[in-house]
Amino acid sequence: MDVIAKGLAEQGIRVARFEFPYMVQRRMNGGRRPPNRQPELIESFSEALASIKGPCVVGGKSMGGRMASILASEATHSNIHGVVALGYPFHPAGKPDKLRVDHFASLALPMLIVQGTRDALGNREEVQALSLPRKARVLWLEDGDHDLKPRKKSGFTHEQHLSATIAEVAKFIQNTLIAD
Repeated sequence: MDVIAKGLAEQGIRVARFEFPYMVQRRMNGGRRPPNRQPELIESFSEALASIKGPCVVGGKSMGGRMASILASEATHSNIHGVVALGYPFHPAGKPDKLRVDHFASLALPMLIVQGTRDALGNREEVQALSLPRKARVLWLEDGDHDLKPRKKSGFTHEQHLSATIAEVAKFIQNTLIAD
């Protein structure tokens, strides 16, 4: 997320970041902690969003992107105009039948999902079989895993994938906020 945030800032996009409570605890204690429950995560996201004035696009990596999309689907924040999810966790690892997409039916905002083609939490084949939000678009990063990292033998580098991600996210944000 540091590389993405810095790259977006270099494109002239203001980025506001925050940490979920469990991540703050992990950083302070150094130990692994399970994530907070969804209502607490959504509340933390809402509190962080309260300081944002004007229209914005919310997003995050993995669970952060999922929480951003849930928050956007609830339509309680009129300043949310779009969602970006990097490595969306469509299902838990090894459990493709336990989908995490029920809220997609009520997500009417534009959404950009950046996903590796071999992401263990939603690869290309699995995701293409789903019904995504009407205004959702997926940027597929060839041979990328959940962190968007390709294998060396693929001929791609993580830096290339991150650069492509920054360019596409910047374009999505600009188009989403200008279109309103």
